[in-house]
Amino acid sequence: MTGLVRLVDDDEDLRAVQVQTLKMAGLQVEDFSLAADALKGMTRDYPGVVLSDVRMPGMDGLQFFGHLHAIDADLPVILLTGHGDVPMAVAALKAGAYDFLTKPVARDGLLAALNRALSARALVLENRDLRQASHDASGSFPELSGSSEVMAHLRAALDRVAGAGGSALLTGPDGAGKLVLARAIHRQGPRRARSFVHLACDALDDARFEADLLGSEAPGPRGTRQTGQLERAQRGVLFLDRVDGLSPSMQARLAAVLEAGEFWPTGAAAPRPTDVQLLASTSADLARLAADGRFDTRLFYRLSGTVLPVPSLAERREDIPALYRHFLLAACARLDRPAPAMTGAVKARLSGHGWPGNLPELRGFAESQALGVTPFDAQGNNDAPGLADLVAAYEAELIRDALRLAGGNATAAMGRLQLPRKTFYDKLARHGIRPTDFRR
Repeated sequence: MTGLVRLVDDDEDLRAVQVQTLKMAGLQVEDFSLAADALKGMTRDYPGVVLSDVRMPGMDGLQFFGHLHAIDADLPVILLTGHGDVPMAVAALKAGAYDFLTKPVARDGLLAALNRALSARALVLENRDLRQASHDASGSFPELSGSSEVMAHLRAALDRVAGAGGSALLTGPDGAGKLVLARAIHRQGPRRARSFVHLACDALDDARFEADLLGSEAPGPRGTRQTGQLERAQRGVLFLDRVDGLSPSMQARLAAVLEAGEFWPTGAAAPRPTDVQLLASTSADLARLAADGRFDTRLFYRLSGTVLPVPSLAERREDIPALYRHFLLAACARLDRPAPAMTGAVKARLSGHGWPGNLPELRGFAESQALGVTPFDAQGNNDAPGLADLVAAYEAELIRDALRLAGGNATAAMGRLQLPRKTFYDKLARHGIRPTDFRR
C-alpha cells in the first residue's frame, strides 16, 4: 500500500506511534499537532487523504473537516474519536466525512480504512484528470492519442499530410480508426473551413452512382436539382471509405472524373472543376488487388501516393488502458453514472484480450462497465477467461507497468518487481513484451 496521509493529532506520543505505524506500512505521512497548520497548503488537487483527531485545542476536528470540505468535498477525511464523540462523528459522516474510527484504533482496521480512502481519492483524481483532458481536447481525437511508437509515427505523418493537403490512402483493419484519422486530417488541414464528405463506397449502387457522386441538374421529385457528393466536397475533403467496395465500373468512372479534373452533373450545360482533397480507406491489400486486375490501376495510383497505416489495438497495446478510461468516462458522463474502479479482472481483460474488433469493441466494453454489466460471459462460454488466463494477463500488465515507470530500463524494472534476471526475461518472452517498446 502506498499513498499520502496528512495526520493531525495534538497528542504527541499517540501521533508518533501512528506515524511509525503508517510509515512501516509504506505510507508517506505529513503530521501536524494543530489543525490550523494542517490547513496550510491544502488544495483541491491534494493527492492524499486526511486522518484527524476530533478533540483538539483551537480548531477541533469537526471545524477542520468543515474547512477541508469547503476546499474539496471529495477529499476523504477520516476522524479519530473517543467513545463520547461518536454522535459528533456520525453527524460528520452525514455532512460528508469519509469515515470515523473509535480510539484506540487497531492497526489492521486503521490501515484498511486508509487503503479504502486512498483508493477512492485516486479514482476521484483520475476522473478529474480525464474530464479535464476531455475538455481540453474538445474537437480533437483521443482515439489517435497514446504513447506507443506506432501512434507517435502516425501523428507525425498526420501533421505532414494535413499540412500538404494532398491525397492519402488510409489502410488498416476495420475499427482501427481510419475514419477518425481522415477527420483529423481535415480538421488540421488548410481545408478545415470547408466540408468533409464521407462516402461509404460499399453502400453505393451502380445504377445511382452517377447521380449520387456527380449530381443532377434535372429537377427531382420535388422540383429541385440534386447535389452530388463531389460537389458537396468542393474545396473540402472527400473521404472514400472502404474504397475497395466500389464495383469495377464505378472505379473506372471515378478514375476518369479525377483524371479529367472536372465533372458533368447530369443535364448540366457546362462542366465543373474538381477541387477536392481525396482521402480513401481500405482494410484490403489494394496493391495486390490492382496487380491482379481486381482494382482500377489508375485509381489506385491516384490514391496511394501517400499511404498511412492505422494500427490495430493489438499493435498498440500500451495505449489500451488510457483509451479504455477515455471511453469509460465518456460513457459515465452520458449516462450520468459515477466511474467504477479499475478492478484486477478489468486490467487482466484489457491486457490479455486480443481486441479483434478494435476501437468499437473496446468502447463497447467500457460502456458495459459504466452500466455495471459483468464484462465476462456468466454462462462460461469460450470467450470467458479462466483463472490462469486472468493471472497471466494481470502479471503481464504488472510487468508493463514496471517497464513504463522505468522508461524501458529492464534492470530497473526487474528491481521494482524484485525478480531475478532469468525469471524476468522468461516472463518477458512468455508474454511477448519488449523493453524497447517502453523507451522514450
